[in-house]
Amino acid sequence: MRIDRAGMPFIAAALIPAVGLSAAKRHGWAAAFALLGGSFAYFFRDPDRQIPQGAGLVVSPADGEVMFAGPADKRWAPPGDWQQVTIFLSPIDVHMNRTPVAGRITRIEYKAGRFLPAYDERSNDNESNEITIDHEGQPIVFRQVVGILARRIVCRVQEGEHLERGQRIGLMKFGSRMDVFLPLTATLKVTAGQRVIAGETVIAVMGGHDAR
Repeated sequence: MRIDRAGMPFIAAALIPAVGLSAAKRHGWAAAFALLGGSFAYFFRDPDRQIPQGAGLVVSPADGEVMFAGPADKRWAPPGDWQQVTIFLSPIDVHMNRTPVAGRITRIEYKAGRFLPAYDERSNDNESNEITIDHEGQPIVFRQVVGILARRIVCRVQEGEHLERGQRIGLMKFGSRMDVFLPLTATLKVTAGQRVIAGETVIAVMGGHDAR
């Protein structure tokens, strides 16, 4: 399985001491550092995904559990009226993020903030990175939000870039949250408590397309 390059410094920082400790016959410590390196490799795993085909499908941008699916709270949503799907990523989930729809990136806005638990309502003030995509003339917004452990957002796309549905766009390190804001005409296909898989689970169908 592929390991994302963002994890290499963490893995090396654990495995290099493991090798040295093993050579010094400090096998207990060597095993502990080797286990830590394996944990980092597991966190930064980047499996391939089977992207569903079909007009109007919106796929999950992250692995995790749906915290909320319904009308967006105007206090935290972009200006206008939206439906919102919020996904919580635990430290054991795959943390590679993917774009929910195909389209051209019209805006990327990074916001500094706090590092509260991602499941806490106050985490709406956390550090975040918001991406807006023009999808067939309709804006779709998705927001990477860090948590108490996630202290860095990795975004590997740029304004003006065209993305395909399910394309990798970056990741958040060590536990986080993803918000997706969709037009009111979209039909949501997930509910709170449901597990979703980035790039594979259909979370909504855009208006004007078959929602079955």
